Amino acid sequence: MSEDIIVAYAGDVLEITLNRPERGNGMSDDMIRHLADVVEAENEKARLIVLRANGDDFCIGRANMGAARPGAPEALDVRAMSDHVFRCYGLLRSSKAPILAQVQGRALGFGFALAAAADMTICADTAQFQVPEFNHNIMPTMVMSSMIDRVPMKALMYNVWTSQMISPERALAIGAISDIVPAAELADKVAALVQRLVDSPKPAVLAVKEYGVNAQAIDMPKAVHFARSLHALVNSSSQLKRK
Repeated sequence: MSEDIIVAYAGDVLEITLNRPERGNGMSDDMIRHLADVVEAENEKARLIVLRANGDDFCIGRANMGAARPGAPEALDVRAMSDHVFRCYGLLRSSKAPILAQVQGRALGFGFALAAAADMTICADTAQFQVPEFNHNIMPTMVMSSMIDRVPMKALMYNVWTSQMISPERALAIGAISDIVPAAELADKVAALVQRLVDSPKPAVLAVKEYGVNAQAIDMPKAVHFARSLHALVNSSSQLKRK
């Protein structure tokens, strides 16, 4: 498994690299479980988690998507078979450390979900995105759950129903990614963003993630109160640098 997903620290930045380039970094169930386990085990220690992939493509989806299941499993069994995917999405969302995805080439299905679920996603201008499940007669609420708080519903349903391949410009317009750069500049752009967050006070970096995730689930007065409390707590920390 260590050959398929490379995990390494650079200081307090956790780097996770998908490493099946000859298969478009298609993710097996074991790889998805391993990715989730790493995020769960390390997210409280890291300042930032960088998710990238070797090869021409970021991730073309789940390796077994579209494969027929033996027999006719009952609903409870089907749900159990999918829980590791929902767990992975949930851990990316709830990670205390922000997650930065670097995307090149194709990001399809599960790969598109990873790109959307990350807190920041920088992609090459040659990237492509797709939710292909309808092409395989799969009802894709699994992927939709990863984007439900990222992408407006009309755009999400349209992408799901049409299974169209979309450009990075379209992905940016609907909020699924953060920025687009020329492919030759992708690594440098990500490195510069990583360095900015390394140079920033860690409590402030983590507080932005904490507020961004939790404020969406509460009403406006509570969201403002939460902002006031975090603002006072973090800005009074001795770890913050004054400029």
